[in-house]
Amino acid sequence: MKKGFSLLSLITMFLMIILLAACAPEREEEAVTTDTNGGEADQPEELTIWANDREEQLEAIEKIANDYTEQTGINVKVETKPMMDQLQELSLAGPEGNGPDLFFQPHDQIGNIVAQGLADPLTLSDDELSNYASSSIDAVTYEFEGETDIYGVPAVIETYGIFYNKEIVPEAPETIEDLRAILEENTDASADQYGFLMRPNDLYFAFPFLKNYGAYIFGGDVGEYDTEDIGLNNEGAYEGGELYQSFFGSGLIPASTTVDVIDGLFTEGKVGAVINGPWSIPVYEQAIGENLGFAPFPKINGEASATFVGVKSWMVSYYSENKDWAQDLALFMTNEENLAHYFEVAGELPPNTDVLNNLDDPIYAAFAEQIEYGVPMPSTPQMAQVWGPMNDALQFLAEGEEVGEVLDEAVEQIQMNIEMSAGN
Repeated sequence: MKKGFSLLSLITMFLMIILLAACAPEREEEAVTTDTNGGEADQPEELTIWANDREEQLEAIEKIANDYTEQTGINVKVETKPMMDQLQELSLAGPEGNGPDLFFQPHDQIGNIVAQGLADPLTLSDDELSNYASSSIDAVTYEFEGETDIYGVPAVIETYGIFYNKEIVPEAPETIEDLRAILEENTDASADQYGFLMRPNDLYFAFPFLKNYGAYIFGGDVGEYDTEDIGLNNEGAYEGGELYQSFFGSGLIPASTTVDVIDGLFTEGKVGAVINGPWSIPVYEQAIGENLGFAPFPKINGEASATFVGVKSWMVSYYSENKDWAQDLALFMTNEENLAHYFEVAGELPPNTDVLNNLDDPIYAAFAEQIEYGVPMPSTPQMAQVWGPMNDALQFLAEGEEVGEVLDEAVEQIQMNIEMSAGN
């Protein structure tokens, strides 16, 4: 027997391959995702997402969901669920098979979500993570039972800074000393006119005063918190507390100031500057118009201020039968093109660095700058025991009580609260 093929056989086979290729039907390229074992995941007919109930958000999400359907052939069912109601409903609907594949939550709930077993950790490559702001990835990273994982695909990022009325404050304050000067030079309490106002009892907005001198909420890395190590009464916290206290008192910010007073006087044109986040832009723009300015939080202790960063993300339900495709949908919804559309329609800042760096609006561009210096709010459940004692402590500081004693008592109360909550 002869080995190999004859020349005639080779020519015949070549012609058959060409003929078969010419007769093969054309098909559109389909999206492919793999399961956790590296194999190709079966494509489902439908995916369900729970979206927040704000009209603008729904409009943007439904358009993006339709685009995903056109690309993959998978129907995306968008159900409206208020964000704050989703966890309770998921804990009931999920085990019965009536829950979503994706749900939408702020990152500071991740500790509770993971502890309840409501979300699955995600498997994301470095390439898939590369276009998200690093602080947004930090925010959705959490350590549970010795394993550190990413639990959400960032969709929205937010922080805060200084809004100012250009008629009263022609130039944005660059340092905390500049802001203090604005307060002193433009305040006439008898006429309800103030250079600067802020709430006296709000750790969220006051955090940079403490953080920039070396205070911290919990020790450990972001997402891997040591809740026994509380850094809100160290030497840096004392120094920051004294700076904070110096903004309140006679001829300065009244210790009784409330949110309604701040927003009312600012929109009436009686206040030069306030601290707030992007959610306040529509109201402020309507009232102040072209005279509205925004700047990053002033530098404290010679450094850019470390404001709190909040992230809202799409999370894959533990009860989903299509986890890999749910993750694929979350990545699609938060790619550069779709986050740009979401920002345009819903007005919420995107965590995509390319979109952030290309914002034309000067106010939103300044927010993007501040995000670079932000730190995620702790996502551990023990953070719930911090807000009350620290907000009370800040109120006492605004009323002139001794800084060290106030912060020491606050930390003692936090430790007691954490121990009691663990006992429950």
